[in-house]
Amino acid sequence: PDASAGANAFESIVTRSDRVRRIIQEARLHAGSDVTILITGESGTGKELLARAIHRVSGRAGAPFTSINMASLAGSLFDAEFFGHTRGAFTGAERERIGYLEHSHGGTVFLDEIADLPLDFQGKLLRVLEQGEFIRLGTSTARKTDVRFISATNADLERQLVRGGFRPDLYYRLKGVQLHLPP
Repeated sequence: PDASAGANAFESIVTRSDRVRRIIQEARLHAGSDVTILITGESGTGKELLARAIHRVSGRAGAPFTSINMASLAGSLFDAEFFGHTRGAFTGAERERIGYLEHSHGGTVFLDEIADLPLDFQGKLLRVLEQGEFIRLGTSTARKTDVRFISATNADLERQLVRGGFRPDLYYRLKGVQLHLPP
């Protein structure tokens, strides 16, 4: 990638708000690290735009930025898309396919609408965050991955914690740094 693209990544965010400027400054501070970032705010506030800017100025800028809408990964689609699969792993798996984690190795995975991830998949994501490894469908061999996670939601995750709809351990792993974008 063009070095100037990274240097100018945050300039693509147009604002007159001092509050948003402070959020951009904080994002710049954390962009160079591998800390997980949770971006919250209403729909349309620019959560993905901010995540992309963080990626473009990070040391991972030369590797993929993969944006995944967690609400779209229902049922068995989560495992197949997120972790990948081998040929014959399930009906219709006619060839091997790498998943988002393997594709994004060295880069950034943006988990959009993280609050929509069903509880039974939250544990699988937690394992990746804690161990840096995953298992493709159809194998029993763990694969290492080196990705940075940035998550976003417009939901109140703390309320979901209280109601039992979101795992506390996953929440605290994703919330290394929290940036809240105002309406």
